[in-house]
Amino acid sequence: MEGKMKVAVMTGIGKIDFTERDIPTPKADEVLVKLEYVGICGSDLHYYESGAIGDYVVEPPFVLGHEPGGVVVEVGENVHHLKVGDRVALEPGKTCGHCEFCRQGKYNLCPDVVFFATPPVDGVFQEYVAHEADLCFKLPENVSTLEGALIEPLAVGFHAAIQGDAHLGQKAVVMGAGCIGLVSMMALKARGVSEVYVVDIMDKRLEKALELGADGVINGAKENVLERVKELTGGKGTDLVIETAGTEITTRQAIHIAKKGSTIVLVGYSKTGELTLPVSLALDKELTFRTVFRYRHIYPMAIDAVASGKVNLKGIVTNIFTLDEAQKAMDYSANNKADIVKAVIKIAE
Repeated sequence: MEGKMKVAVMTGIGKIDFTERDIPTPKADEVLVKLEYVGICGSDLHYYESGAIGDYVVEPPFVLGHEPGGVVVEVGENVHHLKVGDRVALEPGKTCGHCEFCRQGKYNLCPDVVFFATPPVDGVFQEYVAHEADLCFKLPENVSTLEGALIEPLAVGFHAAIQGDAHLGQKAVVMGAGCIGLVSMMALKARGVSEVYVVDIMDKRLEKALELGADGVINGAKENVLERVKELTGGKGTDLVIETAGTEITTRQAIHIAKKGSTIVLVGYSKTGELTLPVSLALDKELTFRTVFRYRHIYPMAIDAVASGKVNLKGIVTNIFTLDEAQKAMDYSANNKADIVKAVIKIAE
């Protein structure tokens, strides 16, 4: 397909401009996707506000966005499982396929991954993208491209649940009710966890957690989290904690509320990258710590969970902006964290 496409480009800290680029031509093993929705992730906001996450430093011009859903409009000659008109969710990371991690199936740990919106790789706040066909997952008829865009964060939630061996009969606590906290909560429920409680300090997010199926919520600014969890678990502590807030206080709380012999899954990144924790208590309890870096082999499972009604992905969306409103979308998301749970950019009808 020849022609030009509109691209929202980060040209500096807190600055989005627009440019035109050539519509990409898909390679033999790729498809061209007309994007319809792209989610705004916390990492997008971090790059937008500070220009870097750890060693990943933005060098403008740079395109944000790594949570895409859209429609296939052109197919490479070697692609046979997708056709023009198929609606797809795009897994944003292309790995090398031959390193030790890829060979072990742990491809999310590939050191040579090319991942949308991770410097220096551009993201997809744009109208079209050519992407490896094997990383484009066809959506069932009852799953929209809006939900397709949100499969990416849901995959993080499922990976966290799997890392924690979430299962029927457990009582779990999720620290943080942002997007990742909410999808983690829904993933735990989808895997059969009997009771899931969510901790946050923002009432609107806690209300959203209840709306989406949490068995109870705790406002850490108004309640004693340790005492409340003790009440909810009959003094035993929780079988599993998913920590998504990335703060020292919530991670310390996770160690205190965890039952002896239980598991804590660390998902959230702290702003400093370092935490001071009560390790002696963790040793006394013989806790298991698991960590999460993105996900692997999750998209088909996540899509099925949405299609079967086990996960309400549309429910986490609180704000939708157009591509022309990209600057407004980023500014509003950055300045209204207490009111926005998940913002999405609508690229096309």
